[in-house]
Amino acid sequence: MAFLDLPEGLAERIIQCNSTYTVRFGVRLRGRMYSFVGWRSVHSEHCEPVKGGIRYAPDSDAEEVEALAALMTLKCALVDVPFGGSKGALKIDPREWTPQELERITRRFTQELNKRGLIGPGLNVPAPDVGTSEREMAWMVDEFRRANPTDVVNARACVTGKPLSKGGIAGRTEATGRGVQFAIQCYLRDTRTAGISGRRDLKEASVIVQGFGNVGYHSAKFLSEDDGARIVLIAERDGFVSNPEGLPVEALKQHQLRTGSILGFEGATSFAGEMSGIEEECDILIPAAMENAIHLENAERIKARLVVEAANGPVTFQADRILRSRGATILPDLYVNAGGVVVSYFEWVRNLTHIPFGLMERRRRERRNHTIATALERMTGKTFPADMRDEFLEGGAEIDLVRSGLEDVMRSAWSNIADLLESQPKLGDYRTAAYTVAIRRIAAAYEAIGI
Repeated sequence: MAFLDLPEGLAERIIQCNSTYTVRFGVRLRGRMYSFVGWRSVHSEHCEPVKGGIRYAPDSDAEEVEALAALMTLKCALVDVPFGGSKGALKIDPREWTPQELERITRRFTQELNKRGLIGPGLNVPAPDVGTSEREMAWMVDEFRRANPTDVVNARACVTGKPLSKGGIAGRTEATGRGVQFAIQCYLRDTRTAGISGRRDLKEASVIVQGFGNVGYHSAKFLSEDDGARIVLIAERDGFVSNPEGLPVEALKQHQLRTGSILGFEGATSFAGEMSGIEEECDILIPAAMENAIHLENAERIKARLVVEAANGPVTFQADRILRSRGATILPDLYVNAGGVVVSYFEWVRNLTHIPFGLMERRRRERRNHTIATALERMTGKTFPADMRDEFLEGGAEIDLVRSGLEDVMRSAWSNIADLLESQPKLGDYRTAAYTVAIRRIAAAYEAIGI
C-alpha cells in the first residue's frame, strides 16, 4: 500500500474477506454415509455478483480459499470486469470417485451453497477450477434450476464454464490458455520491454510448460501452432518429457488422454519421477499447475528469462525476489490468467441477454465485406487473393468475437500496467504495478458508494 494514497482504514477493508462459509454434508455412497467439507469465500462485494471458481482438491482449506478469493477481486478489477471476488473448494480427490458418485456429491454441494445464497446469477457465480470442468458446472446449473423452479429466465447464469448445450459460450474452455498467449504477445509487442533476448516474436522461442491440464495444454498449443514457439519440455506430477526440437502438443495430449500420463510418449524423452524440469534452459517458463511451484529452494536454479504465471500464485514471495534479482521478468498471475474470468463474463452476459454474440449483425457484415471485395476487384481488375477471401468474407462466428473481445481486454489491461510502471518506475515490477491498478479501482468503487 506504500504507493497508494488511500483514506484511513480503507486498505484494511480491502484486504479482509467479507465472509467465508464452511459447509459440511453427507452423501450415501457405496453402501455407507460419507461426509464432505467445502468452503465458499466472498472477498469483496464492491461489485456484484461476486465471481470465482470452485476447485476439487484433497489439500484445500479455508485459508487457501480466502487467498484465492482475494486474488479474484484484484483480477476482476485489473481487467475491469464488473464482479467482486469469490472462491470455493471441496476437500476431495475427484480421482477416487466415479463420475456417477461425483455427480451426487456435486449436487449435494450445490444444494448447500444454494441454501446459503452462495450461488445465483445476481449473487455469486462459480466456474470451473482445479479438479472441476464443464461437467461439474452442468450438474450445478441443473441442480440450481431444480431448487429455484421459478427462476427460469436467468438460472443458466448461475455458473459459467458450462457446456454449450447448457448455455455455455464458445471459447470458454480455451479462455485461460488463450489469455496466456495474448499476455505474452502484449509483452513482446511493447517496445518498452526487454522482449526475448531482444526479439519481438515467438518464432522458435523455447518454452517450458509446467502442468498439462486445461491451461497448460491450451497455452502450449496456441504458442506452438499459432506463434511458432518450440515447446521443449512439459512437466507433470509424475515427471516430464522433453524434445529440444519441439513437442507436438496435440499428439502429446492424445497420448495423455489414452494412457493417463505424458510419460512414454514416442516423440520425446521421458523422465519419470523427476521434478526438476522447470529448471532447464529456456526462453519462457510457464508454470500452469498449482501454487508455490517456484520457491526458495529452486528459484536460484530457474534459468528462464521470462516467467509467465499461468497458475494462481506459482511463485512464492521469496522466489519472486530471487528471480528478479537474477534479471528475470515475471508476468503476474493477476494479469496472465485473467482470460478465464473475462470469457466467463461474456458467458454470463450471453445468458442474461439470451442472444448469442454476433447473431444480429453477422450476415450484414458478410454482405458488406462481399461488396467491398467486389468493388476492389472491379477497381483493380484483379481477383481478390484466394488465401484471404474466405476469412475476409466470413461475418465472424461467436468464437471469433469472443477471442477478439478477450484480446482487446488483455491489451487494455497490459497498457494500464505498463503505462503505470513507466510513469512510476519506483513500483519496480509488473506485479506491483498490476496490484496498484487493481486496488485503485477497488478503492474508487468503495468511495463511490460511501465506504
